Amino acid sequence: MLNTRIAVLVSGGGTNLQALIDAEKRGELANGKISLVISSKSDVYALERAKSNSIKSIVLPRKEYDSIAAYSKALADTMVSEGIDLVVLAGFLTIFDEQVYESFPNKILNVHPALIPSFCGKGFYGLHVHEAALEKGVKLSGATVHIVTPECDAGPIVLQRAVAVKQDDTPETLQKRIMEEAEWKILPEAVKLFCEGRISVKNNKVYIKGE
Repeated sequence: MLNTRIAVLVSGGGTNLQALIDAEKRGELANGKISLVISSKSDVYALERAKSNSIKSIVLPRKEYDSIAAYSKALADTMVSEGIDLVVLAGFLTIFDEQVYESFPNKILNVHPALIPSFCGKGFYGLHVHEAALEKGVKLSGATVHIVTPECDAGPIVLQRAVAVKQDDTPETLQKRIMEEAEWKILPEAVKLFCEGRISVKNNKVYIKGE
């Protein structure tokens, strides 16, 4: 079976990238192979993770392009030329346009640190998500893996996992628990489902074969 070539897009420390690397080493990504890491910044630890695992990495700094369209074209062209089959956003904080979606229709996955449709959309990223959850007083939060579409955090949901919120939680402790108990588990699981050809999309809903 041919490998499913995966590109992981990063802008920071790369903890979700590491979860995928570890899952691949354990044989948990089916035929998936992390073939490329693209970073929007040159000085992030995610690039060290790629280097230490012999994964090709490319830095595409947003500031070097004069528009979202120019950046998106460079991003799409790079991944197409590398023969990428699946794109995973792992803390990628740079906006791109329809050129990327059209090059990879229903082939871009993102993990969001909340149970969509709660605490999602514009402005909800990083600790902002967990601050909002604690301010609302929810008893459960969690993570969602969804297919990326032009509307922020509105694409078809692939997997979700709930995580208990504790009374003494801070945004930082809640973030850590959600990463450990949800994000780092369901992201590799969703990638595996994709690589096995078990994900289909109809009417903005994901259907998983065999379930």
